[in-house]
Amino acid sequence: MIDFANGSLFKLSAANPKDLAPAVAPLLIEHERIVACFKSVRDFVVFTDKRLIACNVQGMTGRKRDYSSLPYRKVQAFSVETAGHFDMDAELELYFSGLGKVRFEFKGAVDIRPLAQLIAHYAL
Repeated sequence: MIDFANGSLFKLSAANPKDLAPAVAPLLIEHERIVACFKSVRDFVVFTDKRLIACNVQGMTGRKRDYSSLPYRKVQAFSVETAGHFDMDAELELYFSGLGKVRFEFKGAVDIRPLAQLIAHYAL
């Protein structure tokens, strides 16, 4: 399981779903679809219509990967902080039963409100 307490782990920029789909395709269930993808230097997060999948790429070659599947139905609460004029980063905090807080920071002009709607749809 990824150590989500490490705040520097996920500072994300928008990514093309076509680039990350092959990496998560073996993990998806029938009729599950990718909604949005975000990437840091090596790690990435994929939001589907059922869960989020976080991947921590490990080792020198990057062949070893730690995937964490976090279903929206386990979200007890969440918080969204949108970007402003001077603070251009947006933040998403999710509180999962049995896991605790998971925090993602989005760099640049990422509108995370659609992600908040997606999470609310499944968590509420």
